[in-house]
Amino acid sequence: MLGLLLCTDSATAAGKSAASASPIRFGILPIGSAAESLEQWRPLLDDLQKRLGHPVTTVSVGSYAGLSDAIGAQRVDIAFLSGKLAVEAVTHQHMQVFAQFVRSDGAKGNVAMLVVRADSSIHSLDDLLAMPGDWRYARSEHLSVTGYTAPEAYVFAPHGLNSDTFFASVRIGDHQSNLLAVANREVDVASSNNPDMDLFRRNFPQEAAQLKVLWRSSLIPSGVLVLRDGMPASLRRQLTDFLLAYGKGSGEAGVRERANLARIPDLGGFAPENNHVLQPFVDMQYTLLRQQAEHGQWVSRQAQQARLVQIEKDYQRALQPLLSH
Repeated sequence: MLGLLLCTDSATAAGKSAASASPIRFGILPIGSAAESLEQWRPLLDDLQKRLGHPVTTVSVGSYAGLSDAIGAQRVDIAFLSGKLAVEAVTHQHMQVFAQFVRSDGAKGNVAMLVVRADSSIHSLDDLLAMPGDWRYARSEHLSVTGYTAPEAYVFAPHGLNSDTFFASVRIGDHQSNLLAVANREVDVASSNNPDMDLFRRNFPQEAAQLKVLWRSSLIPSGVLVLRDGMPASLRRQLTDFLLAYGKGSGEAGVRERANLARIPDLGGFAPENNHVLQPFVDMQYTLLRQQAEHGQWVSRQAQQARLVQIEKDYQRALQPLLSH
């Protein structure tokens, strides 16, 4: 866990008064590497610490599963999460959504992608799907919406396919390393999304020029900020007020805050939200599981039906905390 410590003289008094307070533990979903994500968020979190006069530490992990585990162990008070992680946090880990990311162009969503080399013999989804066992695939963890769930739900499962068995090989990594693997011909296709593609173009412009997008999803709601249940109401209010207002001011302070936001890929600010915003992710997972059950191999029709009934029950159960806040 890395602390964001203040070094300016003006922060000394606030730092002394904050020293005895329990730190606010901020969980950061990795975009690129964990270290890169930490550097992207550092100026904003420095400002948060200054404003609250309260220590802020970060939980910066290398995987989605690592962040989920930290939240489940109650080592995180506030976190930036993608949709699937946020559903888990809200339904099982005592967190609540209070804000959603707004992209720099004003959109409240991202687009999942499948990416190949520009000189690939894969020119369309039909080309890809027509040759099972021929291609090498790089994807993200199962907890990643754009890196796993969306391509699985919208490309593979509707054709009765599972990417883990369709491809000749599957490697699992972060979006940046997966895109680099395509550029280096180590794999033939990778899942990604538009913020990570933008980041890749900045970090690896020559390699990015060698890639093309094979498939794009419809708009998927952006990541969200969640707060831990039981956080003192006054602190919750200060956190919420600070983050929702960040980057929206005028003058030099507003310009500086917007520059800090721009360090985080494709982030323009935060909009107030609640748990309801997560329903599209629950619906997507439900669609995927139903498709997999309907196309799967079963020992009997009764076994398949039992699985479909269980999927329906789990879906209704997952919706309850989203609709009750």
